[in-house]
Amino acid sequence: MTGEAWALARRAAEAAGTELRPLRSLEDCDAIIEVMIATWGDHQTIPREMIRALGESGNVPYGAFAGQDLIGYVLGWVGVDPRDGLHLHSHMLATLPDRRHRGVGYALKLAQRAQGLERGISVARWTFDPLVARNAYFNLHKLGAVADRFERNFYGEMTDALNRGERSDRFVIRWDLDRDPGPRAFDGDPPAVIDDEWDFTGLPAEAERGVFVKVPTDLLKLRDRYPDLAGRSRNAVADAVEACLAAGLVAVAFLRDEATCGYVMAKEPGR
Repeated sequence: MTGEAWALARRAAEAAGTELRPLRSLEDCDAIIEVMIATWGDHQTIPREMIRALGESGNVPYGAFAGQDLIGYVLGWVGVDPRDGLHLHSHMLATLPDRRHRGVGYALKLAQRAQGLERGISVARWTFDPLVARNAYFNLHKLGAVADRFERNFYGEMTDALNRGERSDRFVIRWDLDRDPGPRAFDGDPPAVIDDEWDFTGLPAEAERGVFVKVPTDLLKLRDRYPDLAGRSRNAVADAVEACLAAGLVAVAFLRDEATCGYVMAKEPGR
């Protein structure tokens, strides 16, 4: 299976016009930091010596190269969880701004998947802001992960360019690496919809068949134009997600089209 996983990752990298390479040298560490700054700004960057130490301890970051230029990287480490046991914690995935939405991030995640499988690890976890629709679609639809945990203000106050002024609410992803990447089928009746999307007052009576939790289609635009509404949406989504998780529902899918943008929260088969 490991060989198939690497072949899939390399095909995705080729389709994105890049080549995957491990990042082990000091020069690679410096290149990672350059991509990091281009993504989040010059804020609390990971020290070069820590990136070097991660690689030396077997947690080698992977990079996507266009020629000799690093245009994206993925970075994580092996962790221990009471429920998952040994798993891969994916901490950072970044691509240069002018190379986003071209499949580079997907190829890097597939490389990380192949790395995990190569080491006998079958679960990866990471966090993401549940209100960022493009990341939700990537994680749940493109990769086929589920979001089964949530915490308000996970990182506390953040001052980087993307998160400044936002409460750092985070979903925790679980990606089953031995499953083929891709969206999970949602069987059964359509999920019940929360009527008042930005003022959560409780789960609908039909919640057992699943619940649709709407999120803004573009949080950054909403925050710039209507900051009060953006704040209400964050509180409402947090309230709804917490209620769903307490009822045994997890985020199994993310729907996004011209009329729909949000999570399908449902019972996960076999869990």
